[in-house]
Amino acid sequence: MTNKKYFYFLTIFVILALALAACGGNNEPANETANEADAPMEEAIDCKASGAAESEGAYQIPAAIDGCYNVGFVYVGPHDDGGWSQAHDVGRMWVEDNVEGVHTAYVEIVAEGADAEQVIRSLARKGFDVIFTTSFGYMDASEVVAEEFPDVDIIHVSGFKSNEANFGNLMGAMEDMKYLAGMLAGSRAKMDGNPKLGYMATFPIPEELRLGNAFGLGVQETCPECTIDVRWLFTWHDPILEKEAASSLFDGGAQVVMTGADTPAPAEVAPEGKWGITYDYSGNCTVDACLTSMYWNWGPIYGEIVENSQAGTWVGGWQYFDADSDAMGLLGFMDGETMQPGTAELPAEDLALIEDTLALMLSGDFTRFDVFKGPIMDNQGNVVLEDGVSLEQIDLDGFAQFGVPCETCMYWWNENITAELPSLD
Repeated sequence: MTNKKYFYFLTIFVILALALAACGGNNEPANETANEADAPMEEAIDCKASGAAESEGAYQIPAAIDGCYNVGFVYVGPHDDGGWSQAHDVGRMWVEDNVEGVHTAYVEIVAEGADAEQVIRSLARKGFDVIFTTSFGYMDASEVVAEEFPDVDIIHVSGFKSNEANFGNLMGAMEDMKYLAGMLAGSRAKMDGNPKLGYMATFPIPEELRLGNAFGLGVQETCPECTIDVRWLFTWHDPILEKEAASSLFDGGAQVVMTGADTPAPAEVAPEGKWGITYDYSGNCTVDACLTSMYWNWGPIYGEIVENSQAGTWVGGWQYFDADSDAMGLLGFMDGETMQPGTAELPAEDLALIEDTLALMLSGDFTRFDVFKGPIMDNQGNVVLEDGVSLEQIDLDGFAQFGVPCETCMYWWNENITAELPSLD
């Protein structure tokens, strides 16, 4: 056989052998392991990813992520305002880090009223399962959208309305910390020999009078002769206006100025030898002129609500947590914290009073109803509460002028506050 014929028959043989192998001629099963390896793997869902946002009017509305439990937040100020909104944003991040399968997103600097309604509705339409609306002026908008989307849980912070289904309100007894801050401010003013203090209030709502009165009641404990002046801001977040108001109070003679607004303005503009007390966020007391900050720790509270919503057990109502929730603090007095220089040098007996009262609050033995326990007089000489009588929750939350069926209500100033009551028109 010639070499040419040999190679011809060899080639035919090899081709037939390969064809039989490809057809499974040996009757052995295919290699399943190899086939599985070649199949595409299902990708894990990253619930911490940022969903694409779309412009709707003046706002960027984030997208929900399929396969995650989507939780939206609506902020009245910037998420990094150093105050109220930043404290909520820290709470948002806590939820995303600690509750399994949750995606969170926020819309910031949302005006109260029609804008808020548009943003809340947009989040509901996009598939958010829970929406936290974090300003008093979002209350009516939250109520409207909750009725339109009964499968979306909407939690409004600091209001007083609920449909007892998918819409409820949430707030904490920051009056506890304001009361302690009043003790501290009174002690500092007495030590400095200047009995004048100041309070920067935002809007004429029950929350602001409640917190101002709690501050005043605390001041009375350490400085009975001290008086408090008030400046109304009519904004939650305006760094320039807040500094102007704080400067006005200092120029008017105030030794210590406490704020109900977002920025650390009182501490930032305090003249040498005078002091500011900041609010909302634990990281905003950064200068020596800052005595303390009364701050929120929203994360665990939000986390519990989201978990209950996931389980289908959350029902909208009226949730008002006290100091024993560990959801609020007084900077310099909580575990692991260091007092600010202007606080550490206060008289030992005053610091002991503050520390002992805080310990009672954290154990649940001193609550908001102890802060507002008589005898209390207003600045017109009227008896607000007789000795041993406490306000009810509905009094803490309401003005009769707002239609709240409260008995004592919160439309009064404590006797050491020199300001007139704000107009509710």
